[in-house]
Amino acid sequence: MKITILGAAGVRTPLIVGAIAQRQEQLGLDELALMDIDGERLELTGRLTDALERRGSVKFHILRTTDSIQALDGADFVITTFRVGGITSRVIDERVPLELGYLGQETTGPGGFAMGLRTIPVILDYVRQMEKLCPQAWLVNFANPAGMLAEAVVRGAGWQRVVGICDAPGSMARVAAALAGAPVDQIYLDYFGLNHLGWVRSILHHGRNLLPGFLEMLQSTGPIPGLPFEPRLLATLGMIPNEYLFYYYSGKQAVENIQRAGQTRGEAIAALNGRLFGELKRLKEAGDLDGMLPVYETYIEKRGETYMVNETGHVHAAEDLPPELAGALGGEGYAGVALDLIESLSGKQPRQMILNIPNHGAITGMGAEDVVEIPAYVAYDLVKPLAVGELPVQCLGLMQQVKAYEQLTIKAALEHAYDLALQALIIHPLVRDAQAARAILDGYIARHGNNFPALA
Repeated sequence: MKITILGAAGVRTPLIVGAIAQRQEQLGLDELALMDIDGERLELTGRLTDALERRGSVKFHILRTTDSIQALDGADFVITTFRVGGITSRVIDERVPLELGYLGQETTGPGGFAMGLRTIPVILDYVRQMEKLCPQAWLVNFANPAGMLAEAVVRGAGWQRVVGICDAPGSMARVAAALAGAPVDQIYLDYFGLNHLGWVRSILHHGRNLLPGFLEMLQSTGPIPGLPFEPRLLATLGMIPNEYLFYYYSGKQAVENIQRAGQTRGEAIAALNGRLFGELKRLKEAGDLDGMLPVYETYIEKRGETYMVNETGHVHAAEDLPPELAGALGGEGYAGVALDLIESLSGKQPRQMILNIPNHGAITGMGAEDVVEIPAYVAYDLVKPLAVGELPVQCLGLMQQVKAYEQLTIKAALEHAYDLALQALIIHPLVRDAQAARAILDGYIARHGNNFPALA
């Protein structure tokens, strides 16, 4: 088996490689191709995984290359985890709308719109290469906005072997299992939505719905990490929303919190990244390869501490949490979701997962090719959506509006159409203003430069 990672100079790659090394036997992996257009950073992240190779714990061949053709040739699975324009573009994505009083989060709202427009042409170029070099490969998309990009691949290239993944639903399942004192594979989340726009309708364990008791418990404990909502709102909903719904339910508060903090998360991560790669380069030049890993581990810890802090105003220290809950919030993250998926698609272990895939009738009221985030059965060469049925009207209405925005954004990217891009922003629930939408779009065009697609 050959797995290819496109965007392998990213900061998550050492974690992914480490997770792959732990599962290499059950995966049956022969080759891992790590590709990125930034050769210098690819080499630096490569030094972080050298320790695994030196210890002999890697039995597969690792190819590091800036050539996508070499990386994709003969691949069985292609993982996409790149960010067009790097962290600098993320800062622009977030800062342009924030200066106008609108949320600039990187995947939700205008930030996700800009990221989608930049990324869709690039991921479709890679799919065109895959058609020639690895036509039977599965595309496993990490890159954000994960659901929009998966749908762009289906609609724009007709490529059906694509799955968008996110670790948030899996984290919710682990938290539910920890609170129930049960193994996570005994928990069923009745989950539905879009990527970063989903709800847990019930939590089933041995046929019993644990959600009412969970909601009651939150009345006394208050918000916990990954659940930045007031308990009263959760009781009103009667469901557990994905954490990203904070931006829809408390959008004004989120903007005010970020403005008060004086820094977007992209700006915080840009500073952390600058220090990380500067220190890694210094240690490499000094020949201190063993000193690089502790620097990276400290970076990962500090990065995690910044997650949704400025936006929500909530800071949760791991030591303040019950041990079982702190452990549940860990795990392998995106890497674990990707490798679970690859194992199942390879026929090693069928399982049920929550994935971003075409609806195909699972949710009443959504189109067949609308990519939704739902439970699916995964087995050898098979991803089968499980029936969800009818949704609460307030959830379906928001999903349909966001899906219309996503599809207009995809169409704008495919047709290089300014008017379609503008319409997409106008109807987004977090914008809903033509004048603001035009100012945001024009701001992106001016500040992104060549990283933004030409729109006519």
